[in-house]
Amino acid sequence: MERTLPFRWEPAESTLYLLDQRRLPQEEVWLPLNSAADTARAIKDMVVRGAPAIGVTAAYGMVLAHIAAEDLDQAEGLLAQSRPTAVNLYYALARMRPLKGNLEGSLKEAREIWREVEETELAISKNGARVLKGQVLTHCNTGPIATGGYGTALGAIIEAYRQGRIEHVWVDETRPYLQGARLTTWELQKAAVPATLISDNMAAHFMKLGEVDQVMVGVDRMASNGDFANKIGTYGLAVLAQQHGIPFYPALPLSSVDSKLANGGAIPIEERSPEEVTTIRGVAIAPEGFPARHPAFDVTPHRLITGIVTEKGIHYPPFDEGLRNALAES
Repeated sequence: MERTLPFRWEPAESTLYLLDQRRLPQEEVWLPLNSAADTARAIKDMVVRGAPAIGVTAAYGMVLAHIAAEDLDQAEGLLAQSRPTAVNLYYALARMRPLKGNLEGSLKEAREIWREVEETELAISKNGARVLKGQVLTHCNTGPIATGGYGTALGAIIEAYRQGRIEHVWVDETRPYLQGARLTTWELQKAAVPATLISDNMAAHFMKLGEVDQVMVGVDRMASNGDFANKIGTYGLAVLAQQHGIPFYPALPLSSVDSKLANGGAIPIEERSPEEVTTIRGVAIAPEGFPARHPAFDVTPHRLITGIVTEKGIHYPPFDEGLRNALAES
């Protein structure tokens, strides 16, 4: 599967390059990073986004901290604060923590985390493709540029198309940051998958017309009972899918399951700048000074989920038992 990945490591330069996803789809720009502080800023500013990709980027951020002779504890703290909702960030930093002071070991571990992401997401793509047919709707962006591997929900969608299982994809634009409009469309176009972009408030209309057979989305953090946080607007899609009798599947690596959380009420929700709602790429779409809110994620309760796609297969209710068994095997 031809992929554009969100980062590349240049050992000769000791530099991490990130594909600046803020500039897509108009231009492909690679941003060089040489410190953990640069890396944390890039994660916070959404140069790179998507839970698995953030995790790999943070791991390389710790490698850069070693090379730049930064205070390693401070570097870890900066990276940990960059995006509070994605659990993969903390998973990667926990993997890197025992290697502080060991540059060679840190670089080896960062490479291993990246390798595991690719292996895991190939399995997720194949498992998720099994439940897809006809026309599928997705939200936000969950392809290779969001993960560093093959993608989660979008990886499954692309794989299902290649197997002849689906014929068309509906792409939510994903307001206010427009990841669907800017990024998912870009990846589907590269993969030559037939798709149509719609605004978020059109989903119910096409469901009512019978033109959506499944919904598949990604996950930033899942609690042990199956409640999960994903890009704002996901919860509304789950409610609509249940109303119309449409199967609804989140797809994620097991590393995105936070087994310490009993339910989704404990997942921290990042609140981003109101300007991301009142402007689009610097152009005002609301009166100056008008108040706005931008919770970047919402939480979908497990009762709205048909099944959960992971690298270990498809998990059906009761989700807490299935996730617990899958985690024990991983």
